[in-house]
Amino acid sequence: MRIWAACLALVLLAVSAPAFAQGTDPSSDARAAAAELDEAAAALAEAEGARNRVKALTGVIRAYERGLEAMREGMRRAALREEVLAAQLRTREDEIAQLLGVLQVMGHAPVPVLMLHPSGPVGTARAGMILSEVAPALDARALDLRAKVQDIAVLRALQQSAASTLEEGLRGVQEARVRLSQAIAARGDLPRRFTEDPIQTALLIASAETLEGFASGLSNIAVGEVAGSLPDIGPRKGSLPLPVEGVILHRAGEADAAGITRPGIVLAARPRALVTTPVPATLRYRGPLLDYGNVIILEPQAGILMVFAGLDTVYGRIGEVLPGGSPVGLMGGAGDGRDLLAAAETGSGDGAGGNDRGAGREQTLYIEVRKDNSPVDPLAWFATDKEG
Repeated sequence: MRIWAACLALVLLAVSAPAFAQGTDPSSDARAAAAELDEAAAALAEAEGARNRVKALTGVIRAYERGLEAMREGMRRAALREEVLAAQLRTREDEIAQLLGVLQVMGHAPVPVLMLHPSGPVGTARAGMILSEVAPALDARALDLRAKVQDIAVLRALQQSAASTLEEGLRGVQEARVRLSQAIAARGDLPRRFTEDPIQTALLIASAETLEGFASGLSNIAVGEVAGSLPDIGPRKGSLPLPVEGVILHRAGEADAAGITRPGIVLAARPRALVTTPVPATLRYRGPLLDYGNVIILEPQAGILMVFAGLDTVYGRIGEVLPGGSPVGLMGGAGDGRDLLAAAETGSGDGAGGNDRGAGREQTLYIEVRKDNSPVDPLAWFATDKEG
């Protein structure tokens, strides 16, 4: 009787167990990101001999930034997936133990006794039919359990190798930034609409009390300015790329953490992220200004100014006409990738179903757009998801 009770328990286990939730494969995403970092490393080697080294190195840095971000997200999802699988296995520990107990009982019974049912031949036949139906389900469950255990092993191995992959990527992007700074310093082929009068610039900085006042006096620092304007960017309104990859923290008119409201938007960006020109523009000013930190002021066309504030490093010469996508600076921060490594090791984030887009983006870039020296909403010009 005990043998058939064990068989019945085996049947119930097979037909009542819930299936594991099917998920995506984060490990493949992480491997794809690693491949992108390898491609960026190859591009860095080729950029040394490129005719336009600034453009080539800008592309390399962007590739590294995309690869590091993808690696971070892939490892975060891998760590979260491992947590889910481990939790699922823990919830089934009692069930697995019960299954093993049933199999152990059945294994100790003599085969002739195992094949007999207390109610006689009819019961034996019925029990045999039931077991024939249960066996495939048991096989499937065993394979499923083995697959989950193997998945955990793969994810753990992937996380262990992620640190070295990320460190190599970080070294690569840091080297690319150094080369970019050198290439920009050596660049001398850009057209210039005017040259800067440093005395007038110093006087303007000293006398300006607001960004509006500073912007109104920008024409005073230009010497020998060439008349004319760059092409109209009106048709591209609403589709311009953001100068740095980031997420919106504050929209125009929203108070920041200090309670200050400004007419521009604030982006959260990663440390040492590259800042570029959204469109071809004249570099009207670069350097410290008021309480904005390091500032870049671009003039894509007459009457329109784009102000980027909060950079750590600024590039270019005042008066130069910069092509679209040209680097104009770097965000601050250590840029040593500690947030990336932490994500790979701990799977830090907002949870399996959360939004982790803002994690690790502690640098902020302020963007203001002025038309005829009056501020307008930058979100009307740039292509964003319009989410904060």
